[in-house]
Amino acid sequence: MRFTTPDGATLAVFDLGTGDTAPAVLFAHATGFHGRCWQPVADAVAGPSVALDFRGFGDSTPPADWAVDWRGYGVDALVAARERVAASGAPLVGVGHSMGGAALLMAAIDEPALFAGLVLFEPIVMPPAGPDAPAVPSNVLADGARRRRSTFASFDAAIANFGSKPPMNAFTPASLEAYVRFGLAAGEDGHVHLKCTPEHEARTYETGGAHGTFERLGDLRVPARYLSGRVEPGQPSAVTELLAQRTPGADYHRIDHVGHFGPMEDPGAIAAEVTRFAAGLGA
Repeated sequence: MRFTTPDGATLAVFDLGTGDTAPAVLFAHATGFHGRCWQPVADAVAGPSVALDFRGFGDSTPPADWAVDWRGYGVDALVAARERVAASGAPLVGVGHSMGGAALLMAAIDEPALFAGLVLFEPIVMPPAGPDAPAVPSNVLADGARRRRSTFASFDAAIANFGSKPPMNAFTPASLEAYVRFGLAAGEDGHVHLKCTPEHEARTYETGGAHGTFERLGDLRVPARYLSGRVEPGQPSAVTELLAQRTPGADYHRIDHVGHFGPMEDPGAIAAEVTRFAAGLGA
């Protein structure tokens, strides 16, 4: 399925699971990934679900001359949710990882009627820096993205490369396979190339603290469950519990055997949290 946002992005949305259970699920991915990375989680949830590729990631495209702004990712989540609810006639559960969690929060704050609830794994929603915070001369994640190898001889070569080093060496085989098979495309040169350009990924990292969602958490009016992996200094896990505390009625669960890439490290554990959360809605 393809949809166009009001500002001209073209979004690809994929069916990951079918069934007649309710509510349906909308999966939203992290920076550098794509919607079909959620397939192993969706398989374990075993219900109706879709996943979107955010603009510039996977098979989605940004508007012409778009300057990366995370509020655009919020628009993408909102459009995908509207389309899914229009098709099903019922609110959905949004499940987001990292950037995807932040985008779902923006969408649910703006249009809460679309959502039965949210499950958010380490969403990138950072408290504003204080006046005495030290200057950050360089964004390590952005620098790494710009240096990332983007071309490989084959899909199998890409799987071997990514699976040989952190963080993807901790992914399940199915998660790594999904990342590579749907995150790279065959080119006319006989090689395979990342669909998301290193520069787009880098700009997304550089602008991740500027969307203002932290100050809006008190406006969320749908049930929310925040999840994190083991709490590590300087990582999104270090602030996830604070986000839950600032969100009316939210709860927080920690999964200590995974890190920031928990949905790809243990899809079954994340699916179990989603299933329990959905079962408790309206109870």
